[in-house]
Amino acid sequence: MIGTKANAPIKDFKDLEVWKVARVLRQEIYKLARQLPDFEKYGMASQLRRAAVSVTANLAEGFGRFGFQENAQFCRHARGSLYELRDHLSTCLDENYLTTEESIRLEQLASTVGRLLNGYLRATLAMKREVA
Repeated sequence: MIGTKANAPIKDFKDLEVWKVARVLRQEIYKLARQLPDFEKYGMASQLRRAAVSVTANLAEGFGRFGFQENAQFCRHARGSLYELRDHLSTCLDENYLTTEESIRLEQLASTVGRLLNGYLRATLAMKREVA
């Protein structure tokens, strides 16, 4: 089955390991957004939240699509949003909204999501080839 460590059947997008880790990242980003200065509440905070939500939402939407190719396309959108989120995190570090340690921790979490997402995308494309 695609996307699981324990080989448990994937019946829902919430069973995907990549979605679970991306959800943790989203929760961490929401915490960060709440801590930003008031003048950033509608700027950077909004961008952080949108990008983080886009990662999990695109994984969910892709899972719900009929074909492997559609799912792969939504995985690519999720990956794009993840990279956008990483750029926003670098801005937060540059503006001293994050400590170096916190930046490293969030970057490592984002990197884990990226590795899992790339693996899920590869598995999805391999399944496409198997049924073709």
